[in-house]
Amino acid sequence: MAQNVEGWTLLSLALVIILVRIMVRWKLVGPTNFQLDDYLMPLAGIFFVLETVAAYLVGAKFGGLTNSYMTDAQRAALDPDSTEWSNRVAGSKIQIIGWSLYTAILWLVKFSLAVFYSRLTTGLQHLPTRVRLGYLILGATYLAAALSILLSCQPFHAFWQIYPDPGNICQPSNSRVYVFVVVILNILTDIYLLSIPLPLLWTVNLNLKRKIPLMVLFSGAAFVMIAGIIRAATIMKSSSDGAESGSQWACRETFVSIVVSNLPIIQPLIRKGFRKIGLSHVFSSSGKTSGQPYQLSSRGLQTLTNRGEGDNKKNKTNAAAPSHMQTSAWGSDEHILSQSEPSSKDITVVSETVVQSEPWNLHEGAGVGSSTTPPQEWQSHLSHR
Repeated sequence: MAQNVEGWTLLSLALVIILVRIMVRWKLVGPTNFQLDDYLMPLAGIFFVLETVAAYLVGAKFGGLTNSYMTDAQRAALDPDSTEWSNRVAGSKIQIIGWSLYTAILWLVKFSLAVFYSRLTTGLQHLPTRVRLGYLILGATYLAAALSILLSCQPFHAFWQIYPDPGNICQPSNSRVYVFVVVILNILTDIYLLSIPLPLLWTVNLNLKRKIPLMVLFSGAAFVMIAGIIRAATIMKSSSDGAESGSQWACRETFVSIVVSNLPIIQPLIRKGFRKIGLSHVFSSSGKTSGQPYQLSSRGLQTLTNRGEGDNKKNKTNAAAPSHMQTSAWGSDEHILSQSEPSSKDITVVSETVVQSEPWNLHEGAGVGSSTTPPQEWQSHLSHR
């Protein structure tokens, strides 16, 4: 009973997190500007509902029984017309569905993160290319995981065969093919996704006490990897409750993956909560930095970088290395870093370029008459701290 309560509780919390994410994005960009990840995450939530129902059925309705964890003698003695036989058949079928949902949710969350990173890395060195490569890696690994689940056992009905023993590869609750293929691909893809934002966060010009919370914010995949390893170890132990325990850990890992992948999105609310308890400095971008935080969009960041290419070598160097000014572009899209007002002690240098046109005349016959236009000036300002 307590295990069922845990599963529904985790599902409820995950759905609340997804709803909060939608509300935050709705407020920041509006529904007309939703991106692909804003749709992938609710889809993952729907799949999580189905996964939780499947896990509930395995334990509550079918007693955690599948065609696994049986000796040859037990298989031979089991009556095909018995309730246990039918429960084992149904439980095995549910396990196949549960594995498929579990894999789909994890990879939906990964794709959602990749889309999110594509917005954060627009115009920043080689990182957009790494995100595009990530799409290919995620697509290939998902196909490998899904096909290993559906095609590893042939004929397909052997997945719920009880007698004779179909072999481990056709026992969906503890198939070594499922366990090792899914857990290995899951860990490798999480490591790759972690390698996109963390190096950038480490090299930006922020105080260490402000870097660490942001790095923790983006390091949630480490917790997902730990949960996946625990789940794999739980499944591989040969015991009668392996199917039910594996389903429970699948829900736990799914819950963790949904929560940690949404933290960077909902962190404006987290930052607001920190301010209320007097810890606003944790996510504050104020401090000793080398550049003034600009409120830029991803396109604005790219424009600023291109504008700096024609200045001098120093500007080129600054554009090549991510600065606090560049990372503040994240704040305009996802509010990763809060913006701070310049203090009265700041020294602001304003460079001004004036382009002045010479007086020119329109001769008669042009349809306007002779006139002289006064000089026009265009001024462009770029502020630096």
